[in-house]
Amino acid sequence: MTFFCELEASELKSLFADASVIERLGALRARVSLGILDLAPDRASVVRKLNKARIPVVAWLLLPMEQGYWFNVNNALQATARYQAFKAWTEEYGLHWAGIGLDIEPDIREVERFVTDRPRLLLNLLCRSFNSERFRTAQEAYSELVSKMRLDNYQVDSYHIPLMIDERRAGSTLLQRVAGLVDVPSDREVLMPYTSFLRPHGPGILWSYASDAQAIGVGSTGGGVQVAGLGDVPVLSWEELTRDLRLTRRWSDDIHVFSLEGCLQQGFLQRLIDFDWDGSVEIPYENARVIDRLRKGLRGILWISAHPLFLLVGLIGFAWLLARFRPRKRSLSA
Repeated sequence: MTFFCELEASELKSLFADASVIERLGALRARVSLGILDLAPDRASVVRKLNKARIPVVAWLLLPMEQGYWFNVNNALQATARYQAFKAWTEEYGLHWAGIGLDIEPDIREVERFVTDRPRLLLNLLCRSFNSERFRTAQEAYSELVSKMRLDNYQVDSYHIPLMIDERRAGSTLLQRVAGLVDVPSDREVLMPYTSFLRPHGPGILWSYASDAQAIGVGSTGGGVQVAGLGDVPVLSWEELTRDLRLTRRWSDDIHVFSLEGCLQQGFLQRLIDFDWDGSVEIPYENARVIDRLRKGLRGILWISAHPLFLLVGLIGFAWLLARFRPRKRSLSA
């Protein structure tokens, strides 16, 4: 398992001041995907502690809030600059990484605007859907960034929302252009169907997408960035986490859990050491079938958006049929 950890430097240092945390991670043979919220000395000291304990650490790169936080179309240049600063920080403190994680999600500033100024934001997103050049420029920048990371001998992970799978299959970029996402090439793609955010259909969504995933993220057990206006983040109970882990295990051995701090707060980390992966779990077949049908319909819409000529020809053909077979009016005799 890999545990995401997304804490400010002072909180991170306090969490790992407890030696039992590293002991439990070692007992689980787990990895940590550590959110790089800053390049502070305290964060470096925690990474060195994990390096010394031989706990593999993935550098989950993030940006300041004012730059969008997660990586997306809006901040490709800032993402590149962040990586360069990260490399210098890594060298300065002698840090070792098991890989780099790129979290591809909408700009956090737009997520907050969705709460406070939805009509104007939706209009902007609609206009943006026609701007293919902006999207292509960002896509090229991120592809170049990943190439640099690979040349630096890093394995690159991408953290994607599940809908990216459907868009890719449809050969479309509509969702990416609207939401500001980029289908970043990577060595390992981690899908994030967090069921705590998707109640009551979460298990069905997880099961539907799990067969398409290289690696799967389950959550949330608590923690994470606070988005203004959205209130408290829904969290999983132990029973729900147990269900999600066993469902995920049916499809993949590569499981990510969000988050480490949430698991510690709820007392889950210790319980996972002796976890029964083969325990009984109810497979959400019926719910997943509904989700599969919805995904099929979505892929159809996305395919049409990527092939508008076919839509135009179809509409012309339909109009011709209506005109061809329209009943003729009978003339009335005087």
